[in-house]
Amino acid sequence: MEIYEVGGAVRDGLLGLPVNDRDWVVVGATPQIMAQAGFLPVGKDFPVFLHPQTHEEHALARTERKTAPGYRGFNFQADAAVTLEQDLARRDLTINAMARDGQGRVIDPYGGQRDLSQRVLRHVTDAFREDPVRILRVARFAARFADFSIAPETLALMRAMVEDGEVDALVPERVWQELARGLMEDRPSRLFDVLRQCGALTRLLPEVDRLWGVPQRPEYHPEVDTGVHLMMVLDMSARLAAPLAARFACLAHDLGKGTTPAQMLPRHIGHEERGARLLKTLAERLRVPNDCRELADVVAREHGNIHRSGEFGAAALVRLLERCDALRKPARFAQALLACECDARGRLGMHDDAYPQRPRLLAALSAAQAVDTGEVAARASASGASGRAIGEWVHRARVAAVEQALA
Repeated sequence: MEIYEVGGAVRDGLLGLPVNDRDWVVVGATPQIMAQAGFLPVGKDFPVFLHPQTHEEHALARTERKTAPGYRGFNFQADAAVTLEQDLARRDLTINAMARDGQGRVIDPYGGQRDLSQRVLRHVTDAFREDPVRILRVARFAARFADFSIAPETLALMRAMVEDGEVDALVPERVWQELARGLMEDRPSRLFDVLRQCGALTRLLPEVDRLWGVPQRPEYHPEVDTGVHLMMVLDMSARLAAPLAARFACLAHDLGKGTTPAQMLPRHIGHEERGARLLKTLAERLRVPNDCRELADVVAREHGNIHRSGEFGAAALVRLLERCDALRKPARFAQALLACECDARGRLGMHDDAYPQRPRLLAALSAAQAVDTGEVAARASASGASGRAIGEWVHRARVAAVEQALA
C-alpha cells in the first residue's frame, strides 16, 4: 500500500501558496486492507476513508467510465490494480494532476510543473469532456490564478462540450457551488469571461450574459457597456473583501438593464423592478441560499436610491431605511451599502473615489435605532393614538432623530 498527496495541495505547495486542505490517494489497497489499517470508510459513491489519526480523507486510486450525460453519469473502478498514473489521468487540469510521495518527490506524468511555470490551465486528457463541472472549475481557476491563460485546445474542448449540450445536464446545486466559489476568488470577473468565451454563460446565466453590448449613459458610466461595468463591479467587490452575499448582490444588481427596450437606451428607466423579477427567476433556478437572494433583492431594487441618498432629507432617508428593512436587519443593510459602493466605484476612472453615501446612511441608521420606540409608543397611547397611528409617531421620532444627527 502506497499513499500519495495529490491535487491542489501539491499545486499550491509548488506555487508557494498556503496549503489548507490535503487530499490523499492510496495505491495498491482494497477496502478490506484500509479497514484493517484503522481507516474509517465514509465514501458513498466510491471508496473514501478517514485516516485514524489525522482524519484526512484518503481515496483509493480509481478509474472512471462515462455512462450517462452530466457529471453524475460515471461508473468507478477502485481496486489494488489501479495505478497512480491512471488515477491522475482522470483529473481536470495538469496543474491538479500531480502527486507527492512520502519522501517529498513530485510525480508529474502529465506536465503540471511545466504548465505551472508557463502559467497555463490545460486539460489532462480528452476524458475532460465527460464531466461538464470541469467547465466551471476551469473558469473558477482562471478567477483564482488571474495571470494564467487557458490553453487554446482546452478552450476549444470546453466550447465543444457546450455545443454538445453537456453543460445543460448540470444540476443547480453544483452550478451554484462553483459560482459561489468563483465569486470569492481574487478576480471574479475572469470566471464570467471564461464562461462567455466557451458559450456556457448564455446557457447557465442568460440574465447576466445579455448585459454585454448594452449601453449606459456615459456621464455616469464612462465604460458605457453594462457587461464591462458588471465585471468592474465584481472585481471591486474582491478588492473590498466583500462577503459572498454582497458579491452575489453585485452580480445581480443590474440584470434589468438587459431587458431595457431599444428605444429607451441608453437610459434604463425602471430597470430596478425588472431586475428584481429576473433575480427571482435566477435565484429559484440555481437554488441560491436565502441570505444571498434577499440581500440581492434589496440591492437590485434600491441601489439607485442609495446612490442618490446624499440628496435626501431625513424623511426620505428614514423611508429608505424602512424599505430596506434596515432597522430589523442592520447587518444585511451594511452589506447592501458595501455592494452599492462596489457598484459606484466599479466604473472607469472611479476605482478610488470616495462613497460618502455609505457612512451617511450608517449614521442615519444608528440615529434611527437609538429612538426608544417603547417610550414613543407609550406617549402615543397616552395621547389616544392606536394601531397604525402609533407607528406614525415612531416614524416621526426617527425622522427627527436622523435630522438632528445629520445636521
